[in-house]
Amino acid sequence: MLAAGDRAPAFSLPDLDGTTRTLSEMLENGPVLVVLYKVSCPVCQLALPYLQRISGGELQIVTISQDDGPATTRFMSAFGVSMAALLDTQNSGYRVSNAFGITHVPSLFLIEPDGVISFAGSGFHKAELEALAARAGSPMFRPEDNVPAWKAG
Repeated sequence: MLAAGDRAPAFSLPDLDGTTRTLSEMLENGPVLVVLYKVSCPVCQLALPYLQRISGGELQIVTISQDDGPATTRFMSAFGVSMAALLDTQNSGYRVSNAFGITHVPSLFLIEPDGVISFAGSGFHKAELEALAARAGSPMFRPEDNVPAWKAG
């Protein structure tokens, strides 16, 4: 898996409407948190609603689903996720997931405007997510949330 300090691979993927989005275009608007996931992954189902809470802050967040459009749309609806969603499907050979070298989902990469990864992680790590939330300028967890400190992806 790529690590902090590595250069993020350039990519272009379709969104749910079929519009192609590129990393380079997104980086023109500032840092991008890329979240690769699978709809059937329980840890993804835990993490993405919390990430939704910090979307719209100082970080752009783009999710990359390893599933098709209908399954991704159902996931987003079921879990209250409205962040940008791109598709890296089996039909495409999971080319973006493979380019990032992921072996588990969710996998997260914070990519700075110069294309360098400043954070890379997989699974659910409360402390890491809190650090990303601070960077986004938005709280992620609430006092009443029963949040585990860690869950493997």
